[in-house]
Amino acid sequence: MLQHPDEDNTMQAVCFKEPGGPEKLYLGRVPKPEPKDGEVLVKVYATALNRADVLQRKGLYPAPPGTGEILGLEAAGMVTGFGPGLRTNYKLGDKVMALLSGGGYAQYVAVPEELLMPVPSHLTLDEAAAIPEAWLTAYQLLHLIAQVKEGESVLIHAGASGVGTAAIQLARLFCAIPLVTAGSPDKLKIAEKLGAAAGFNYKDGDFSDKILQFTQGRGVDVILDCIGGSYWEKNLRSLAMDGRWVLYGVMGGKAVDGDLLGKLLFKRGHILSSLLRSRSLQYKAELVGSFIEQALPHFQSAELPTSLKPIIDTIFNMEDITEAHRHMEANKNTGKIIIKVSET
Repeated sequence: MLQHPDEDNTMQAVCFKEPGGPEKLYLGRVPKPEPKDGEVLVKVYATALNRADVLQRKGLYPAPPGTGEILGLEAAGMVTGFGPGLRTNYKLGDKVMALLSGGGYAQYVAVPEELLMPVPSHLTLDEAAAIPEAWLTAYQLLHLIAQVKEGESVLIHAGASGVGTAAIQLARLFCAIPLVTAGSPDKLKIAEKLGAAAGFNYKDGDFSDKILQFTQGRGVDVILDCIGGSYWEKNLRSLAMDGRWVLYGVMGGKAVDGDLLGKLLFKRGHILSSLLRSRSLQYKAELVGSFIEQALPHFQSAELPTSLKPIIDTIFNMEDITEAHRHMEANKNTGKIIIKVSET
């Protein structure tokens, strides 16, 4: 396990000098951040992997301007300091989770106060680290972008991923009907246990045929799509008239070869797209505030019918970061991959 930082104002972090495979990642010492106006210093106990980390490591997804090169879009830990003159309800020692633009793969991170959330009382910091990026992404897509309504059907691709397992539960919270695609029977079983009304193995033929059969030919009202190009035709076949196709990733490629516009026009369909990382601080702050009000209370108890829970696949120590990235790239995970940075 990583040691506490030295007294020289440095800390340990995951670094990489050039783009490439997981083997490019290594542990190094970097300057410890100092919180600026409006920021809170958080000692990180756990962070979590996201596809954006893998893409950034490969050189395919540059960090937003003003963000350092340290990976990590979410973290959970303890408040250890404040920027000059900050007035906040958070106190030293409070357990918090944070939405980040980067920097989570390190022992400390400075976070705008508006992007912090209190850790629900019965959750561990490992569990809390699984919430910010995945759950806020799913919440944004369903609540703000698609504006899902009660009774609508929602097709969630990669239903066993971090965002997917969050979206299933949030769709149920919004009284919608979640359907999923995934690549194995085990992943589909977990998705259905979380509340998916049906699951379809994308490796077993054309999932759009099965979706049309399940919906009695109507199709789905909303599609949450992190795949992109390779799914465009199946998505349009699966989409109901006047449906909303929400694109938030292109894991299946960016190119489209065929009559996308004509088929979309026939369905009177809407294509919406969204990324969270590049959004403004004001947008993220409003999103976090809405999530704290509408969703976070449902993490407080596992006994409520509408309770929400982060799904954890594996917990790696920071020293094993290369193996953690390999695990994600092999699509082995169901739910979130957690990186333990420090002991509580």
